[in-house]
Amino acid sequence: MTMRIGLVGAGPWARETHAPALAAHPGVDFVGGWARDPAAAAAVFPRAFGSPTELFDAVDAVAFAVPPNVQVELATRAARAGKHLVLDKPIALDVDGAVSLADAVEAAGVRTIVALTRRFAPETRAFLARAAELGPVAAEAQWLSGAALAGKYAASAWRQEQGALFDVGPHVLDLLDAVAGPISGVDAARYDAGSDTWTAQLSHDGGAASTLSLSLRTPVVPTVMRVSAHSAQGTAVLESRETPSTECFRVLLDEFLAAIAASTDHALDVRRGLALQRVIAELRAAAGPTVP
Repeated sequence: MTMRIGLVGAGPWARETHAPALAAHPGVDFVGGWARDPAAAAAVFPRAFGSPTELFDAVDAVAFAVPPNVQVELATRAARAGKHLVLDKPIALDVDGAVSLADAVEAAGVRTIVALTRRFAPETRAFLARAAELGPVAAEAQWLSGAALAGKYAASAWRQEQGALFDVGPHVLDLLDAVAGPISGVDAARYDAGSDTWTAQLSHDGGAASTLSLSLRTPVVPTVMRVSAHSAQGTAVLESRETPSTECFRVLLDEFLAAIAASTDHALDVRRGLALQRVIAELRAAAGPTVP
Protein backbone atom coordinates (compact mmCIF):
# COMPACT_ATOMS: atom_id res chain seq x y z
CA MET A 1 0.00 0.00 0.00
CA THR A 2 1.37 3.41 -0.95
CA MET A 3 1.20 6.65 0.99
CA ARG A 4 -0.42 9.60 -0.79
CA ILE A 5 1.97 12.53 -0.39
CA GLY A 6 1.66 16.08 -1.66
CA LEU A 7 4.30 18.79 -1.96
CA VAL A 8 4.06 22.47 -1.04
CA GLY A 9 6.60 24.64 -2.86
CA ALA A 10 8.06 24.57 -6.37
CA GLY A 11 11.42 26.32 -5.98
CA PRO A 12 14.88 24.94 -6.83
CA TRP A 13 15.06 22.51 -3.89
CA ALA A 14 11.59 21.16 -4.61
CA ARG A 15 12.47 20.72 -8.30
CA GLU A 16 15.84 19.07 -7.68
CA THR A 17 15.16 16.92 -4.63
CA HIS A 18 11.63 16.68 -3.24
CA ALA A 19 9.68 16.14 -6.47
CA PRO A 20 11.99 13.58 -8.14
CA ALA A 21 12.45 11.64 -4.88
CA LEU A 22 8.71 11.54 -4.21
CA ALA A 23 7.97 10.50 -7.79
CA ALA A 24 10.55 7.68 -7.74
CA HIS A 25 9.76 6.16 -4.34
CA PRO A 26 7.85 2.86 -4.61
CA GLY A 27 6.00 3.48 -1.34
CA VAL A 28 4.73 6.91 -2.35
CA ASP A 29 1.87 8.04 -4.54
CA PHE A 30 3.04 11.56 -5.44
CA VAL A 31 -0.41 13.06 -5.87
CA GLY A 32 0.64 16.61 -6.73
CA GLY A 33 1.28 19.91 -5.04
CA TRP A 34 0.57 23.56 -4.51
CA ALA A 35 2.75 26.65 -5.03
CA ARG A 36 2.07 30.35 -5.18
CA ASP A 37 3.39 30.50 -8.76
CA PRO A 38 0.96 28.57 -11.03
CA ALA A 39 3.54 28.24 -13.82
CA ALA A 40 6.12 26.74 -11.48
CA ALA A 41 3.49 24.44 -10.00
CA ALA A 42 2.50 23.17 -13.44
CA ALA A 43 6.14 22.42 -14.26
CA VAL A 44 6.92 20.53 -11.04
CA PHE A 45 3.81 18.66 -9.88
CA PRO A 46 1.95 15.79 -11.57
CA ARG A 47 -1.18 17.74 -10.58
CA ALA A 48 -1.25 21.38 -9.48
CA PHE A 49 -3.91 22.05 -6.84
CA GLY A 50 -5.71 25.37 -6.60
CA SER A 51 -5.17 25.84 -2.87
CA PRO A 52 -3.36 24.23 0.07
CA THR A 53 -6.72 23.05 1.45
CA GLU A 54 -7.52 21.20 -1.78
CA LEU A 55 -4.13 19.51 -1.62
CA PHE A 56 -4.48 18.55 2.04
CA ASP A 57 -7.88 17.00 1.32
CA ALA A 58 -6.32 14.70 -1.30
CA VAL A 59 -3.32 13.30 0.59
CA ASP A 60 -2.20 11.45 3.71
CA ALA A 61 1.03 13.41 4.18
CA VAL A 62 2.54 16.70 3.04
CA ALA A 63 6.16 17.60 2.28
CA PHE A 64 7.26 21.23 2.47
CA ALA A 65 9.89 23.11 0.46
CA VAL A 66 9.00 26.70 1.34
CA PRO A 67 10.38 29.56 3.47
CA PRO A 68 10.17 28.87 7.22
CA ASN A 69 7.52 31.52 7.94
CA VAL A 70 5.29 30.06 5.22
CA GLN A 71 5.92 26.53 6.47
CA VAL A 72 4.75 27.29 10.02
CA GLU A 73 1.34 28.48 8.89
CA LEU A 74 0.68 25.79 6.28
CA ALA A 75 2.21 22.87 8.19
CA THR A 76 0.13 23.77 11.23
CA ARG A 77 -3.00 23.67 9.06
CA ALA A 78 -1.93 20.34 7.57
CA ALA A 79 -1.28 18.84 11.01
CA ARG A 80 -4.70 19.97 12.24
CA ALA A 81 -6.15 18.26 9.18
CA GLY A 82 -4.50 15.02 10.34
CA LYS A 83 -1.68 14.93 7.78
CA HIS A 84 1.80 13.60 8.48
CA LEU A 85 4.58 16.09 7.72
CA VAL A 86 7.96 16.19 6.01
CA LEU A 87 9.29 19.53 7.25
CA ASP A 88 12.02 21.68 5.78
CA LYS A 89 14.66 23.26 8.00
CA PRO A 90 14.56 25.47 9.94
CA ILE A 91 11.02 24.58 10.92
CA ALA A 92 10.20 28.25 11.68
CA LEU A 93 11.68 31.74 11.81
CA ASP A 94 11.57 31.95 15.60
CA VAL A 95 11.05 29.85 18.70
CA ASP A 96 7.43 30.91 19.14
CA GLY A 97 6.59 29.67 15.66
CA ALA A 98 8.45 26.40 16.22
CA VAL A 99 6.65 25.83 19.55
CA SER A 100 3.29 26.54 17.91
CA LEU A 101 3.97 24.01 15.15
CA ALA A 102 5.25 21.36 17.59
CA ASP A 103 2.17 21.84 19.75
CA ALA A 104 -0.11 21.42 16.73
CA VAL A 105 1.69 18.22 15.76
CA GLU A 106 1.41 16.80 19.27
CA ALA A 107 -2.27 17.66 19.51
CA ALA A 108 -2.99 16.02 16.16
CA GLY A 109 -0.92 12.90 16.84
CA VAL A 110 0.68 12.96 13.38
CA ARG A 111 4.22 11.83 12.49
CA THR A 112 6.92 14.22 11.33
CA ILE A 113 10.44 14.22 9.98
CA VAL A 114 12.73 17.18 9.34
CA ALA A 115 14.71 17.22 6.10
CA LEU A 116 18.19 17.43 7.59
CA THR A 117 19.29 15.93 4.30
CA ARG A 118 22.90 15.00 4.97
CA ARG A 119 21.89 12.94 8.03
CA PHE A 120 20.51 10.33 5.63
CA ALA A 121 23.76 9.96 3.66
CA PRO A 122 25.89 6.85 4.29
CA GLU A 123 29.08 8.90 4.66
CA THR A 124 27.46 10.94 7.44
CA ARG A 125 26.24 7.86 9.24
CA ALA A 126 29.69 6.28 9.00
CA PHE A 127 31.19 9.46 10.49
CA LEU A 128 28.71 9.50 13.38
CA ALA A 129 29.37 5.81 14.08
CA ARG A 130 33.12 6.40 14.15
CA ALA A 131 32.72 9.45 16.38
CA ALA A 132 30.55 7.48 18.81
CA GLU A 133 33.44 5.07 19.30
CA LEU A 134 35.75 7.96 20.24
CA GLY A 135 33.67 9.69 22.90
CA PRO A 136 34.68 13.13 21.56
CA VAL A 137 35.84 15.87 23.89
CA ALA A 138 35.77 18.45 21.10
CA ALA A 139 34.26 18.97 17.66
CA GLU A 140 34.63 21.56 14.92
CA ALA A 141 32.38 22.41 11.97
CA GLN A 142 32.67 24.64 8.91
CA TRP A 143 30.10 25.31 6.19
CA LEU A 144 31.28 28.09 3.90
CA SER A 145 29.39 28.83 0.69
CA GLY A 146 28.78 31.57 -1.85
CA ALA A 147 25.14 30.59 -2.31
CA ALA A 148 23.87 34.07 -1.41
CA LEU A 149 26.23 35.71 -3.90
CA ALA A 150 25.27 33.88 -7.09
CA GLY A 151 23.51 30.80 -8.38
CA LYS A 152 20.07 29.29 -8.03
CA TYR A 153 19.58 30.24 -4.36
CA ALA A 154 20.79 33.83 -4.64
CA ALA A 155 17.23 34.95 -5.45
CA SER A 156 15.84 33.34 -2.28
CA ALA A 157 14.57 36.26 -0.20
CA TRP A 158 14.56 34.43 3.13
CA ARG A 159 18.11 33.15 2.62
CA GLN A 160 19.27 36.68 1.80
CA GLU A 161 17.54 38.04 4.91
CA GLN A 162 18.32 35.27 7.41
CA GLY A 163 21.64 34.06 6.02
CA ALA A 164 23.78 31.09 6.91
CA LEU A 165 22.56 30.59 10.47
CA PHE A 166 19.07 29.72 9.27
CA ASP A 167 19.98 27.97 6.01
CA VAL A 168 22.98 25.74 6.76
CA GLY A 169 23.00 26.35 10.52
CA PRO A 170 20.42 23.65 11.30
CA HIS A 171 22.52 21.05 9.45
CA VAL A 172 25.71 22.00 11.32
CA LEU A 173 24.08 22.34 14.73
CA ASP A 174 22.35 18.98 14.29
CA LEU A 175 25.63 17.27 13.44
CA LEU A 176 27.54 18.88 16.32
CA ASP A 177 24.75 17.89 18.69
CA ALA A 178 24.77 14.33 17.36
CA VAL A 179 28.53 13.91 17.53
CA ALA A 180 29.46 15.75 20.75
CA GLY A 181 26.28 15.33 22.80
CA PRO A 182 23.23 17.56 23.30
CA ILE A 183 24.09 21.25 23.01
CA SER A 184 23.72 22.75 26.49
CA GLY A 185 24.73 26.35 25.87
CA VAL A 186 26.35 29.01 23.71
CA ASP A 187 29.63 30.19 25.27
CA ALA A 188 30.35 32.86 22.67
CA ALA A 189 29.06 33.99 19.27
CA ARG A 190 30.04 36.62 16.74
CA TYR A 191 28.42 37.72 13.48
CA ASP A 192 29.99 39.68 10.63
CA ALA A 193 27.18 41.06 8.49
CA GLY A 194 29.29 41.94 5.43
CA SER A 195 30.43 38.35 4.90
CA ASP A 196 27.44 36.71 6.62
CA THR A 197 29.95 34.88 8.82
CA TRP A 198 28.97 33.28 12.09
CA THR A 199 31.57 31.98 14.51
CA ALA A 200 30.62 30.41 17.83
CA GLN A 201 31.70 28.15 20.65
CA LEU A 202 29.20 25.73 22.16
CA SER A 203 29.03 23.59 25.29
CA HIS A 204 27.60 20.08 25.29
CA ASP A 205 26.14 17.78 27.92
CA GLY A 206 28.91 15.54 29.21
CA GLY A 207 31.58 18.23 28.99
CA ALA A 208 32.47 18.32 25.30
CA ALA A 209 32.95 21.63 23.48
CA SER A 210 32.55 22.57 19.83
CA THR A 211 33.19 25.45 17.46
CA LEU A 212 31.47 26.43 14.23
CA SER A 213 31.95 28.79 11.31
CA LEU A 214 29.15 29.46 8.81
CA SER A 215 28.72 31.71 5.78
CA LEU A 216 26.64 32.03 2.62
CA ARG A 217 28.71 34.96 1.36
CA THR A 218 32.17 33.46 1.09
CA PRO A 219 33.25 33.34 -2.60
CA VAL A 220 34.37 29.73 -2.64
CA VAL A 221 33.61 26.94 -5.13
CA PRO A 222 32.94 24.21 -4.28
CA THR A 223 31.33 24.71 -0.89
CA VAL A 224 33.55 23.94 2.09
CA MET A 225 31.77 21.54 4.44
CA ARG A 226 33.79 19.85 7.15
CA VAL A 227 32.89 18.39 10.55
CA SER A 228 35.46 16.75 12.79
CA ALA A 229 35.58 15.31 16.28
CA HIS A 230 38.42 14.05 18.44
CA SER A 231 39.39 12.56 21.78
CA ALA A 232 42.31 10.63 23.21
CA GLN A 233 41.05 7.70 21.14
CA GLY A 234 41.55 9.41 17.77
CA THR A 235 39.68 11.51 15.22
CA ALA A 236 36.67 11.30 12.97
CA VAL A 237 36.21 13.58 9.96
CA LEU A 238 33.33 14.25 7.58
CA GLU A 239 34.08 16.37 4.51
CA SER A 240 32.13 14.58 1.80
CA ARG A 241 28.70 15.30 0.36
CA GLU A 242 29.05 12.70 -2.37
CA THR A 243 25.64 11.09 -1.94
CA PRO A 244 23.07 12.92 -4.13
CA SER A 245 20.31 14.74 -2.29
CA THR A 246 17.66 12.61 -4.03
CA GLU A 247 19.24 9.46 -2.59
CA CYS A 248 19.32 11.04 0.87
CA PHE A 249 15.68 11.93 0.47
CA ARG A 250 14.84 8.36 -0.56
CA VAL A 251 16.23 7.12 2.75
CA LEU A 252 14.36 9.89 4.57
CA LEU A 253 11.11 8.72 2.96
CA ASP A 254 11.88 5.09 3.86
CA GLU A 255 12.22 6.06 7.53
CA PHE A 256 9.26 8.45 7.46
CA LEU A 257 6.96 5.73 6.10
CA ALA A 258 8.32 3.24 8.63
CA ALA A 259 7.62 5.66 11.50
CA ILE A 260 4.04 6.15 10.29
CA ALA A 261 3.48 2.40 9.93
CA ALA A 262 4.84 1.72 13.42
CA SER A 263 3.15 4.76 15.02
CA THR A 264 6.52 5.84 16.43
CA ASP A 265 8.31 9.18 16.41
CA HIS A 266 11.44 9.57 14.31
CA ALA A 267 14.55 10.89 16.05
CA LEU A 268 14.61 13.81 13.60
CA ASP A 269 11.01 14.88 14.13
CA VAL A 270 9.47 18.28 14.84
CA ARG A 271 10.88 18.25 18.37
CA ARG A 272 14.38 17.96 16.93
CA GLY A 273 13.56 20.96 14.79
CA LEU A 274 12.34 22.85 17.86
CA ALA A 275 15.54 22.05 19.77
CA LEU A 276 17.63 23.40 16.89
CA GLN A 277 15.45 26.50 16.73
CA ARG A 278 16.20 27.20 20.39
CA VAL A 279 19.96 26.98 19.76
CA ILE A 280 19.62 29.35 16.77
CA ALA A 281 17.85 31.83 19.06
CA GLU A 282 20.61 31.49 21.68
CA LEU A 283 23.26 32.16 19.05
CA ARG A 284 21.46 35.28 17.88
CA ALA A 285 21.13 36.53 21.45
CA ALA A 286 24.80 35.83 22.22
CA ALA A 287 25.97 37.72 19.11
CA GLY A 288 24.17 40.83 20.37
CA PRO A 289 23.36 43.95 18.36
CA THR A 290 25.43 42.94 15.31
CA VAL A 291 22.56 40.65 14.25
CA PRO A 292 19.87 42.37 12.15
